[in-house]
Amino acid sequence: MRLDQLPRSDRVEDQRGQGPSGFPMGRAGGVGLSTIVILVLIGWALGINPMYLIGGAEVLSQLGGSPEQSQPAPGTTKAGLPADQMKEFVSAVLGSTEVQWNEIFARSGKTYQAPSLVMFSGATRSACGYAASAMGPFYCPNDQKIYLDTAFFQDIERRFRGCEVGSKSCQFAQAYVITHEVGHHVQNLLGVLPHVQEAQQRLDKTEANQLQVRVELQADCLAGVWAHHAEEKWRFLEPGDVEAAMQTASAIGDDRLQRQTQGYVVPDAFTHGSSEQRVRWFMNGLKSGRVASCDTFQAR
Repeated sequence: MRLDQLPRSDRVEDQRGQGPSGFPMGRAGGVGLSTIVILVLIGWALGINPMYLIGGAEVLSQLGGSPEQSQPAPGTTKAGLPADQMKEFVSAVLGSTEVQWNEIFARSGKTYQAPSLVMFSGATRSACGYAASAMGPFYCPNDQKIYLDTAFFQDIERRFRGCEVGSKSCQFAQAYVITHEVGHHVQNLLGVLPHVQEAQQRLDKTEANQLQVRVELQADCLAGVWAHHAEEKWRFLEPGDVEAAMQTASAIGDDRLQRQTQGYVVPDAFTHGSSEQRVRWFMNGLKSGRVASCDTFQAR
């Protein structure tokens, strides 16, 4: 992935190393912070509200414990890049989404309002509550910001085997993660997220999960739409980039994550879609370049 031609965004907020103001760093309800982080990770992977797990920490005995995460050396990130280089990368990806979605919205007579992206380490505050690194990247519609601990990129490379560790093609896989979250912002601007959230209040857990899967798959497709137009404008893709992104999409499919963590698959607990679905919808957006091709809610 070539970054030299991509525009830079000035909407990246770098909070790494600052520490989360007011974050409870001791023990909560008898459960240590490290345990809570592990439980959040389990909940994220299985599509379960982590709060349902905090009261049942005995499930950790089945995992044999987990080592504490080491802190990156000063001036570096857990993703293995110098801190300023990682910020430059994130700024380039976010800047390219601003250009493309501005143009796409303008063609429909709409105005695109770009989100901000908060880079943090460990945990931070958001308008949607505390953001912890183990939760993975997420978009908060309340403040229209994307929250990203770049340690998640290391998880893609090592824990989830999303792309070959250290390979240049991992950058496009990382860009896919960022542009998926930008896709959620696009959904918010188009009114999709508020409509879905309202509908989920009237549904049981299984039906609400199914609706959430469609939201996530649409964000995958919108990430593909970005890649389609960015490649047309800047020719920034290199051999192996798309394959690495698809390997990542497959690696973080609900079925694969469930199989890795519990040994079996529970489709009713899916919240992001299967590996096959995530790959298929990203490629749908990449090939078509049209938002209209991302109607996951009508697809069977």
